Amino acid sequence: MPFKGKLRFNETKTRMFDKEQISRFGAFATPFYYYDIKLLRETLTRLKAAVDKYGYCVHYAVKANANPRILQEISAFGFGADCVSGNEVLRAIECGFPADKVVFAGVGKSDEEITIGIRNNIFCFNVESLQELEVINKIAGNEGKIANVALRLNPGIDAHTNKCINTGLADSKFGIDFNKLEETAAFAQRLGHIKLIGLHFHIGSQILDKEPYRLLCQRSNEMQEKINYMGLELPEINLGGGLGVDYVNPDSQLIPDFESLMDTIHANLKVKDRQRVHFEFGRAIVAQCGTMVSKVLYIKPATQTNFAIVDAGFTDLIRPALYGAHHKIENLTSRYAQNEKYDIVGPICESTDVFDTGITLPKTVRGDLIAFRTAGAYGEIMASRYNLRNLPNVYYSDN
Repeated sequence: MPFKGKLRFNETKTRMFDKEQISRFGAFATPFYYYDIKLLRETLTRLKAAVDKYGYCVHYAVKANANPRILQEISAFGFGADCVSGNEVLRAIECGFPADKVVFAGVGKSDEEITIGIRNNIFCFNVESLQELEVINKIAGNEGKIANVALRLNPGIDAHTNKCINTGLADSKFGIDFNKLEETAAFAQRLGHIKLIGLHFHIGSQILDKEPYRLLCQRSNEMQEKINYMGLELPEINLGGGLGVDYVNPDSQLIPDFESLMDTIHANLKVKDRQRVHFEFGRAIVAQCGTMVSKVLYIKPATQTNFAIVDAGFTDLIRPALYGAHHKIENLTSRYAQNEKYDIVGPICESTDVFDTGITLPKTVRGDLIAFRTAGAYGEIMASRYNLRNLPNVYYSDN
């Protein structure tokens, strides 16, 4: 049935850090990423219960965080992997994901990457153009194999999220125009080393509103009707991921409401007999379990605020500079009761190396530890060595 309103989060009163944990941070070299393994496992447990209720399948989106320890924890729950490069395919298999649960997506797969997928007998390629179908068919033929493919259709749905991560609009570089479904499916059927097994959709990331998911189910139902009219029965439907997390109040909302989303999908998606439904969650699984911690190097007074210059930069956490993304920032070690305003900036020789401006923190001094919350997704994985800086260190709650 139709639904209204925003997606909910499962509330918890548990804070990420206590005094004992913060005291441990003093021995760690900054900047570093800290992963709460207990929270990750609780999130995975909640997700598994939600999808098992309806027999749905999950492929973790490796692009969100490819830390080997994180991947091993996720694969241990029996989930598959959603990869967007040949190296992600190899990393996923190395970390315990069965090849027959690995999906390879992406608008620009190279011949070498396609070969990696075919030689490792992965479950499926999510294909985004007619020409890609031709290339996969040729490479599969050279390898003497048949490649499973799903057609990634661009559903033309606005996910109402950041324009940098909105992938389902008509002018997106991703996917195949849904109006060309019949033409593309017929072409795939004529290729001797391609087996068309499903349809794939992805409308964007950090989605907090339920309405785009209802519209996606509706579009999927329409596309399946067209496929069935062609005399085809496809066993797989992949609805992508995109479920958002709470960057503003992470402590009270640490685990997304997977249950509500799965109930919504079940109520709106028409599923054929023996047909499987797949999802590709990334951010929703790992974002809240990760925090970046940095040390204050200097405090520099300014006209309207104070600059707190920390030892992490956009080389360590690029989302604020790249997307204008928000992360809750906390001073973990301040000894003062009074609050002051700060611009939190990094040491990179670029004016865009700014994490946030005009935020209120307890009085902050040189040596204080600053936490950037909800950094488990698109944090460590996007780190770079610009300015020849070292990559951030990594620690886990059970070290």
